[in-house]
Amino acid sequence: MKIAVTYENGTVFQHFGHTEAFKVYEVEDGKVISSEIIGSDGQGHGALAALLSEKDIDVLICGGIGGGAQAALAEQGIELCAGASGDADEAVAAYLRGELINTGANCDHHGEGHSCGDHEGSCAGDCHHEEDKPAGKNIGKKVRTHYRGTFNDGTQFDASYDRGEPLEFICGAGMMIPGFDAAVANMEVGEIVNVHLMPEEAYGEPDSNAIFTVDIVQLPGSEELSVGQQVYLQNTYGQPVPVKVTAKDEKTITFDANHEMAGKELNFTIELVEVIE
Repeated sequence: MKIAVTYENGTVFQHFGHTEAFKVYEVEDGKVISSEIIGSDGQGHGALAALLSEKDIDVLICGGIGGGAQAALAEQGIELCAGASGDADEAVAAYLRGELINTGANCDHHGEGHSCGDHEGSCAGDCHHEEDKPAGKNIGKKVRTHYRGTFNDGTQFDASYDRGEPLEFICGAGMMIPGFDAAVANMEVGEIVNVHLMPEEAYGEPDSNAIFTVDIVQLPGSEELSVGQQVYLQNTYGQPVPVKVTAKDEKTITFDANHEMAGKELNFTIELVEVIE
């Protein structure tokens, strides 16, 4: 059995049609025995479904996905589990435990779809623009790295060492935050570097335009949400946007679409384990 997950920076990428990579897991007897990252080659929805079929994928786990793409996957006989978010490895583990449920094409709040017609999603600092793409000998190559990430006070927020498996990605493809890609671009296998990233090199600065308030009556299902809850809303392009509920009263509810790491300085110890030509 093979499971593919739309993939970016260790997490479930939220826009199926725009994903630049999939992490593919081979499963036997309900356990993951191997995994690899494959590129999408910038193909469209129908071609992506064909690509997954060629790779003998049985199940696709993703965030948001449109009706056309769902139909294309169904034609290829690929089971869909949409509405997933967070750590890709954990999403697969949850699926194997029977805890991950397909919530359909749009956003997800425990299976209920919401949409926000006038809020447009934006790049929160974790994507590359042409003018700031890094350069280096490892650009365009699949690499495997171990890393440890900490805040300035020394608190660890993530570490591949703790999971016992290096992070695999295509360097410079926008799968990682800009500063991480730039650090790895010219590293030698076996080299270890320490980098300090300012917000613009990581997840960007908080954007006040990404905080918005809507009337509860205009957003069916929002009356059940509570402050602090994270859900997905749909923007004008039909793409799911992860948001956090920051305030709520009897008539309105306020969401923050900024990445949870926005505005933070991050520190990484990065070890280049392998470059796959």
